[in-house]
Amino acid sequence: MPKRDPLTRDRVLRGAVTLADARGIAALTIRSLADGLGVKPMAVYHHVASKEEILDGIVDLVFGEIGAGIEPPAPADGWRDQVRRRAASARDVLRRHPWAVPLLESRTAPGAATLRHHDTTLAVLRRAGFPVALAANAYALLDSYVYGFVIQEAALPSDDPGGATADIMGSFRPDEYPHLVEMAVEHIMKPGYTFGAGFHFGLDLILDGLEQALKRVAPP
Repeated sequence: MPKRDPLTRDRVLRGAVTLADARGIAALTIRSLADGLGVKPMAVYHHVASKEEILDGIVDLVFGEIGAGIEPPAPADGWRDQVRRRAASARDVLRRHPWAVPLLESRTAPGAATLRHHDTTLAVLRRAGFPVALAANAYALLDSYVYGFVIQEAALPSDDPGGATADIMGSFRPDEYPHLVEMAVEHIMKPGYTFGAGFHFGLDLILDGLEQALKRVAPP
């Protein structure tokens, strides 16, 4: 029988991420985590003091995944390209871990990866000339968009959006809600439609607005 790896804090936290991915954050308890790791609950407590510490740790693991595969910016890369890549990376990571979205900004003991993520994004904006207040507002706006998009994307019937839309349309008369019907028939029910395809459209609108805001405050 193969011998299990020794229990470590990292293994505990990665086990918690695996459990949350499979069953949702509500299923994450010390007991369920211990069962998944094949140990007694007290063994888990040797590496983490509480469930709150586990939540802090797994949020930090998620933040550590954001931007992990992004190449360092080249001299020619503008702030828009850098922000776009980090936003796309955040969306990809959070699609893998949708349970994390409500937790990301709720922790009061952020880890190194969390702080590094925040600092890196703010550094991109500050180097581009964003004043501190505008950089802070831009950062909050980008987070709100990415987090909100992921939540909505996860809630929608992604396997067959056209079929699901057709079922919904069958519950009301088309003349009651003509604009919804128009959007459904001429957009959502078209072959190849995916809700996620609109992510970059919305992101570019935000970046356009931030670029205009930066021009307004930049010295002539």
